[in-house]
Amino acid sequence: MRPALVFLAVCLSCLADPALLVAATKHGAKLNSRPVIGILTQEISYQLKELYPGPYNAYLAASYVKFIEGAGARVAPIWLGQTEAYYEDILGKVNGVLLPGGAAWFNVTNGYAESAEKIYNIATRLNTNGDYFPIWGTCLGFEVLLYIASNRKDYRFDCSSKNRAVPLELTNDYRKSRLFRNASENLVNVLETENVTWNYHRFCFNKQSLREAQISEDYRVMSYNRDESNKKFISTLEHVTHPFYGVQFHPEKNAYEWRPGKNVPHTQNAIQVSQYFANFFVNEARKNQHSFHNKSEENAALIYNYPATFTGQKGASYDVCYLFEKR
Repeated sequence: MRPALVFLAVCLSCLADPALLVAATKHGAKLNSRPVIGILTQEISYQLKELYPGPYNAYLAASYVKFIEGAGARVAPIWLGQTEAYYEDILGKVNGVLLPGGAAWFNVTNGYAESAEKIYNIATRLNTNGDYFPIWGTCLGFEVLLYIASNRKDYRFDCSSKNRAVPLELTNDYRKSRLFRNASENLVNVLETENVTWNYHRFCFNKQSLREAQISEDYRVMSYNRDESNKKFISTLEHVTHPFYGVQFHPEKNAYEWRPGKNVPHTQNAIQVSQYFANFFVNEARKNQHSFHNKSEENAALIYNYPATFTGQKGASYDVCYLFEKR
């Protein structure tokens, strides 16, 4: 391709996503063009256990994998209930971690929350030492981020926001955040006026929760929403100094979950919103140079080694899942 055409292509891609322009300008050649995102697996749900009896003890909804792959990264599953050494090792090889939504309890020994805590603590140390390492939490992942930050004390309150697509109520200073700093005015307008963020959760955090947990100075709130009883809850936030991000809604479902009866938005604008969040997180992960020791080790770690199951045909909550045997 001619140099002029290459320059034009780069410029057009930056216009499509201003965050790319910022990252390319700031980090230059240091950007990682082959990022791998680790996604934490979680305890297999009661529903999946009934539908798929067998030796499975963990699962991963494929929509999270597609969410990451659609933004230009690959995925490595991160296993539950492993040693500190395991999580130290895998976080030194992947470029970021996604904590997915689901229905896991936080008090299970060697479960989702304990595993997430080890990841959170290691990532905190990495970032404190200057090694840029992002974490993204969706729904339950959002909740577990704050649970861990609160020293494993649960400051959630009961709420009911199930099967609801809503616009965000952005705060006045949302532009101060890394997450929304470079969002286009068009995207912000969509987020504020259209039902493009889908919620399905029974617990919430509000500003009082953060104050009681003594983490209100550590996390910046960028948006709120209200549940079916008009209770106000936090819907997006980020850590003030570390690249840790949480959303109470499910951006991955807009493009990748199609179960009948769910009010998941599939409009063009809803897809663009989903893509924005995926692009943002993967671009954050490009800012470190973590890698596997060799190609064989990398290949062995990737999600490609595991079959995906069309769980939606049996009425499961997810269209497609990866089902894992105990490790």
